[in-house]
Amino acid sequence: MLPFVIFIIWRHYKNHPFSYVSSKNKSSNLEDISLSSGVSVFSYEELDDATKNFDPSHELGDGGFGAVYYGKLQDGREVAVKKLHDHNYNRVQQFRNEVEILTKLRHPNLVVLYGCTSRQSRELLLVYEYVPNGTVFDHLHGEQANSIMLTWPIRLNIAVETARALVYLHSSGIIHRDVKTNNILLDHNFSVKVGDFGLSRLVLNNVSHVSTAPQGTPGYVDPQYHQRYQLTDKSDVYSFGVVLIELISSMVVVDLNRSQDEIGLANFALKRIKKCAFDQLIDPILGSNANLEIKNMITSVAEVAFQCLQYESDMRPTMNEVLDVLIDIQTEGGKEVYDTTRDFQSMNVNETNDAAVLLKDFPPSPVSVTSEWQSNNSASTTLSVNGDRL
Repeated sequence: MLPFVIFIIWRHYKNHPFSYVSSKNKSSNLEDISLSSGVSVFSYEELDDATKNFDPSHELGDGGFGAVYYGKLQDGREVAVKKLHDHNYNRVQQFRNEVEILTKLRHPNLVVLYGCTSRQSRELLLVYEYVPNGTVFDHLHGEQANSIMLTWPIRLNIAVETARALVYLHSSGIIHRDVKTNNILLDHNFSVKVGDFGLSRLVLNNVSHVSTAPQGTPGYVDPQYHQRYQLTDKSDVYSFGVVLIELISSMVVVDLNRSQDEIGLANFALKRIKKCAFDQLIDPILGSNANLEIKNMITSVAEVAFQCLQYESDMRPTMNEVLDVLIDIQTEGGKEVYDTTRDFQSMNVNETNDAAVLLKDFPPSPVSVTSEWQSNNSASTTLSVNGDRL
């Protein structure tokens, strides 16, 4: 009987969602993090009531790590409540990431964290401001997608504001690691709020990269990071380049109906840009055929994306450089097609520099679930290797 009782006790503590937190660092539990950072600690019952018992009709979205529900607190605030999936083995670390990162950062283009549940709660719940206009993905590819609503000026502004958010993160030593249109939220004015920091990592000032098993979303993952297990801020730059191509083309990032070497949107776009075949890349709804100014602006942004999508991370610009060029394009309004090799002088990329072009010489960003990948949701995948180290 004694071994049986010991086994039951062990199972109880092993399955408690915060056993990892309390056993690893009892002095820094989530209440301390929350209270010291000015965010609230909510009870499960309060959030259960706010979301009408997590009514499926209130579900705003469901990703690989958790579902998000619309809720309304007793004080009248509209909120988005993220409920992490039980089958997500790394959910405690992702929960802590979100709390620790979002309580330290403040930026108009980052989603605001209102609070979380305590470590004694029966569920891991995060409470954010409610951003009412869905995601960029919804507007480009969702059931209610309407490309006409996303005019070119709106798309360019989305790119600029997302870049501003990433510049702020990188200046704070944070790598987002899951930049994609699903994580770019929009308010009623189509202003950006970047969210979902469950995979984010802090990089110390004197460290060039984080050695970690690749995590992220197929089609957006930096191929060099996938090959070498070295995460840098240039990994976010690559993912942002894919977002730029989505905004230009309105195409999905992974499309099995495209040819084998063009299933991933990044490879598809790189080939078209290298050949200057922009008419095969730009969404006709944007009006570039009838408006030379718009065509020049979109072509300039495509050239920025080309730089971001280089295989070698050293060949990519920083997010600061990307933001500067995007603002110039937005300000100049397409008066000229920008020479991005001029703006990114350190790149020196041209068509004859084979080492700088992702076509045949280097593997593209992962676009499918293979034996290397574990996934319960096509929206997000994780390599089976566990653990990070600086």
